[in-house]
Amino acid sequence: MSRILIIAYAITSYVAFLAVFLWLVAFLLDVGSIRTANAGTPVPQAAAINILLISIFGLVHSVMARPAFKRQWTKIIPKSAERATYVLQSSALLAVIMLFWQSIPHVIWRADGLAEFVLLSVFAAGLVLIVVATFALDHFEFTGLRQAWSNPNGTSAATDRFRTPLPYRIVRHPLQLGILLAVFSVPEMTGGGLLFGAVMLAYMLIGLQFEERALLRLYGDEYAAYRRRVPMLVPRLPRVSKQMANLRD
Repeated sequence: MSRILIIAYAITSYVAFLAVFLWLVAFLLDVGSIRTANAGTPVPQAAAINILLISIFGLVHSVMARPAFKRQWTKIIPKSAERATYVLQSSALLAVIMLFWQSIPHVIWRADGLAEFVLLSVFAAGLVLIVVATFALDHFEFTGLRQAWSNPNGTSAATDRFRTPLPYRIVRHPLQLGILLAVFSVPEMTGGGLLFGAVMLAYMLIGLQFEERALLRLYGDEYAAYRRRVPMLVPRLPRVSKQMANLRD
């Protein structure tokens, strides 16, 4: 595959990523009832279908992220297209979830007035955190554009040294934290929305265990010290952090 084709492929993947991200925002907020449109399926069947959709997404997403898979996969596709392919499949499977999502319309909570404003503010903060987390390390490497444009051999500058820019000094996985804030801070939460959030949370907690093991193998003691110093997903309160530091001293 020529470099021009790889660049075009990466750009296409990036456009799909942006489109699905905006679709996800509308899906979570149920804009135009797109999340609650497919009503009528019995709750047990709807829940089973939804869990299956997220499980397929999680399984493929996790397998393709493993170094062993990447080594075999890049024997088939160019290394410079590997990350763009990963982003594209993630976007495609997330789109499949939203497209075939079965509504469970029972309302868990519905916020109005100040409560609605607070939840929307947290929702927006989650979206901002997602964007900041990708740019803090390298947004264009995260989405595969840099590999396609600057690294025809598919090498990654991000793995050369361990870095913890903000917000990675607050939590180890700010991207996932941003997703959770957005998922659980909608003004109207239905049974289907809560199921989406709960299964995504379970997938993240499982997936992060594998990711952390890979990071420990890659960065060794440096990452082990980082794990002891910085929480995974829930930021520590300053007073609690100070007291814990004093106890260690």
